Amino acid sequence: MRVADGGPWKPAILPARLRESFTNGIIPTMTITYKDEAGIAGMRVAGKLAAEVLDFLAPHIKPGITTNELDMLAHGYIVDVQGAIPAPLNYAPSGYNPYPKSICTSINHQVCHGIPNDKALKKGDIINIDITVIKDGWHGDTSRMFQVGETSIAAKRLCAMTYDAMWHGIMQVKPGARLGDIGWAIQKFAESNGFSVVREFCGHGIGLGFHEEPQVLHYGKPGTLDELVPGMTFTIEPMINAGKRDIKELGDGWTIVTKDHSLSAQWEHTILVTPTGYEVLTLSAGSPPPPAFVTAAAQA
Repeated sequence: MRVADGGPWKPAILPARLRESFTNGIIPTMTITYKDEAGIAGMRVAGKLAAEVLDFLAPHIKPGITTNELDMLAHGYIVDVQGAIPAPLNYAPSGYNPYPKSICTSINHQVCHGIPNDKALKKGDIINIDITVIKDGWHGDTSRMFQVGETSIAAKRLCAMTYDAMWHGIMQVKPGARLGDIGWAIQKFAESNGFSVVREFCGHGIGLGFHEEPQVLHYGKPGTLDELVPGMTFTIEPMINAGKRDIKELGDGWTIVTKDHSLSAQWEHTILVTPTGYEVLTLSAGSPPPPAFVTAAAQA
């Protein structure tokens, strides 16, 4: 999402100032939606389905396959096997032409929103595949990095550090924390390891809408921005560059690339704020395990 210029689940888990009547699985208040028990159940289903599309695609990602072929495989799986809808297809936010494919495939120096085409993947490429499915109205949004054959040490490190950066952000999620805590954790980790954080695109609220409030920046200051409240669902999806953070948009109106042609990586999960912390909604049998520091913190 481009940064704009701008236990049982019951209403009682919200601060009194936020309590509203339930409607269609959400508790609407201002511009952020807080999901009730039914809404959370729907988000869990959609999130798992999105992750399972990536599981399905994983064995096909090898030298010689085109991103158009990956798109067709994903579309068939989402529609015919899962009985769901690929959210990106014909998605047209204000100022954009309709997105023409069912998935986003961003290769090497492409930062995000790469459009599948007939160019074959080659050994040494890194590729982000971004999946969003709609099931019974609810959206599940996730992405992973894949390495095509043997890749460079620099590419391996970028993919691994970006994954860790995402998890450093996820670990900040708990009631009472602030969105700025997430961004600061990601930025501090990435920059301390010699990488840069893309600032023009961010995570976002998600639910019955593809892109909802709040915006989830991947940089910032701790203790700032919106307070996290149980029932919020949003994505954390840092875009980390090996070189400078500057980006540009290609002529197709969608694909974003690094200005200096340096490699870029991104990982994404959809997250639920729970009464005691967080739940990752986009996990599946094939999801990479959390980093060791996450497991250690959970056991402490």
